[in-house]
Amino acid sequence: MTELRLDDLPGFERRIYQHSGIFAYSMDAVLLGRFARVDGARRMLDLCAGTGAVPLVLSTRTKTPIDAVEVQEQLCRLMEMSVEENDLQTQIHPAQADLRTLSPDTWGRYDVITCNPPYFPVQEKEKYREDAKAIARHELLCTWEDIARACRVLLQSKGRAAFVHRPERTAELTAVLQAHQLEPKRLQFCHPHAEKEANMVLIEAVKDGKPGLHVEAPLIVYDEHRQYTKAFEAHYTGKEETHA
Repeated sequence: MTELRLDDLPGFERRIYQHSGIFAYSMDAVLLGRFARVDGARRMLDLCAGTGAVPLVLSTRTKTPIDAVEVQEQLCRLMEMSVEENDLQTQIHPAQADLRTLSPDTWGRYDVITCNPPYFPVQEKEKYREDAKAIARHELLCTWEDIARACRVLLQSKGRAAFVHRPERTAELTAVLQAHQLEPKRLQFCHPHAEKEANMVLIEAVKDGKPGLHVEAPLIVYDEHRQYTKAFEAHYTGKEETHA
């Protein structure tokens, strides 16, 4: 049996409603909220918003208005509850919508877009249950191509799009981004341990950007005692920015 719960996001600046039987945010959402550059942005958009972890983290770093789009009604309702819990109704604007249908004619254009997308391609759709978790994890309702296309359409020229994804798809991710006029400019890998392969990749692309990719120092999550490394803890909780 699962129950609705109210959790603290890392750093204890924001609280988020979750329902483990439906969907719960993971570390990747918080890392994306820390990775995306927010400087100079006048309008921001989060796609595949889930229960709102990414926009909630972003709201600790900027006062810029954030539209947050989620296709699943039950997740969108949880996001609305979290926005109200944190008294952020004037900054974060949840909306239930299919990102494949978004148009600049009705949504306008954005300076920054973030997206924590479904990670896994669908080989044979009938094998997957179309429940909330399956939709969040697998490309049942949108593909990486759909996401890149939406970002191209909705971004201002020179606007930035930031994503978190699986490292094994990095070559595909960058190729699709470039095909949609989104030039990868920043890349950062996250490793569970220093001696382990990366299990997450963070990518920032610029619409109509010039070639030139900067690979940032990797994030190492755990030390030899299975505790957060000091550098990762400071980054993950936002203390890094507080003391910058």
